[in-house]
Amino acid sequence: MSMNRSPIPTANDIDAAARRIAGHVRETPIARPGADTFGLAATLTLKLEGLQHTGSFKPRGAFNRVLARPPIPPTGLIAASGGNHGAAVAYVARQLGMHAEIFVPEIVAASKLARLHAYGASVHVGGRAYADALLASEQRAQQSGATQIHAYDDPDVVAGAGTLAREFEAQAGPLDCVLVAVGGGGLIAGVAAWYGSRTRVIAVEPFHSCAMHAALAAGAPCDVEVSGIAADSLGARRVGNIPFAVAQRYISLCVQVEDSDILAAQRALWNELRIFAEPGGATALAALLSGAYVPAAGERVGVVVCGANGDPAVL
Repeated sequence: MSMNRSPIPTANDIDAAARRIAGHVRETPIARPGADTFGLAATLTLKLEGLQHTGSFKPRGAFNRVLARPPIPPTGLIAASGGNHGAAVAYVARQLGMHAEIFVPEIVAASKLARLHAYGASVHVGGRAYADALLASEQRAQQSGATQIHAYDDPDVVAGAGTLAREFEAQAGPLDCVLVAVGGGGLIAGVAAWYGSRTRVIAVEPFHSCAMHAALAAGAPCDVEVSGIAADSLGARRVGNIPFAVAQRYISLCVQVEDSDILAAQRALWNELRIFAEPGGATALAALLSGAYVPAAGERVGVVVCGANGDPAVL
């Protein structure tokens, strides 16, 4: 699919997705830590999407894709993932009585691999990075005829992810900006498509997994090298065409953080709020705590804590 033909989901698409997946996903809570918790001048609201089914936001998009475009063949669903999307597709398949086949790279966290097996998926481990797993999954889908659920470059997956922002706005009220971690870009595309110009949406990436930053600088999606502690969840080699099209239209700013900043944000969430987040889930907050993004005094800042599938021993 060329970038020019990539449909950007609308608020109406996200409304429809919310109705479609109601009853299949949880309404996750928000937290308002208070002005003194992290020493910020801003008014901070966290969206705790680590409490979603499978421990991340991913079931929103996976359910919407499967329910929006039936039928699904007897061979079921197939997906490539660093772990979180695969778990979501496996969970969706189990809930809807389908088979799931998941391809993951060698960097997949042991806890995420165990979750895939627990959901009953057929799991294939191979290749150094997500892009290798994606290629293997595409080849397998051609052979089996299974429905491929792309992790981020699918309009229904993006619209499903956008239901998080729809829910966040209903819970938190107006926000001046929302910070979102970026891997392949599906989540931030959904968030930005929902908020449009009402709220500034800020992309946060690790320096060592910065496909959106590189794409915006180059004017088109391009390949980047991927490494670092958040690579299993944010380690897309390039952003999707749909997320990039949304980013060009709606994303206000793209900032980057170090791995040490991400680890510090994980520890701060645990020490201050007893909230566990995996590295990708803590990346958006890391931008605030590290000073990569400095809000104005009194700015109403939303932060998406997007996943909790990691090893608490790192803390």
